[in-house]
Amino acid sequence: MTPGGHSRLRDELEYLVKTERPKIVEIVSWAASNGDRSENGDYLYGKKRLREIDRRIRFLMKRLENAHVIDPGQQQHKDQVFFGATVVVCDEEGVEFTYSIVGIDEADPHKGWISWVSPLAKALIKLKEGDVARFASPLGERELEVLEVRYLSLPMPEFDPEA
Repeated sequence: MTPGGHSRLRDELEYLVKTERPKIVEIVSWAASNGDRSENGDYLYGKKRLREIDRRIRFLMKRLENAHVIDPGQQQHKDQVFFGATVVVCDEEGVEFTYSIVGIDEADPHKGWISWVSPLAKALIKLKEGDVARFASPLGERELEVLEVRYLSLPMPEFDPEA
């Protein structure tokens, strides 16, 4: 993953451990002190939410522990498409698209950030400017010509607990 993606996951983990989980634990403790737990909505919902938070914490810890952080700016072969590349392509009709190849947790199709395991990214990997990528899309077989390959630092948005 990119440094920005790693930072965002780390921020989410820190928020869950230091803010969200303690708040829910406090609510569950308060609800448990009210007596009958079988019909206590605050208690039941709190316990359910606590399980969800703990599951997400375990996922984030494992993901961060196994992450390979790759800074696109440090890429040695800047003329070829690899992880972290921002690629400008052109389809058969002459319409240009820009895609950045990022980690699974960073993918955002609305921004043109595609996961390195997506069919399009797999078709683009190792290509150079002027090469043609052929891949199967939901619309059928497609061809895209690589117009430009750049390695930029992607502006990863800060972690937002409300999002």
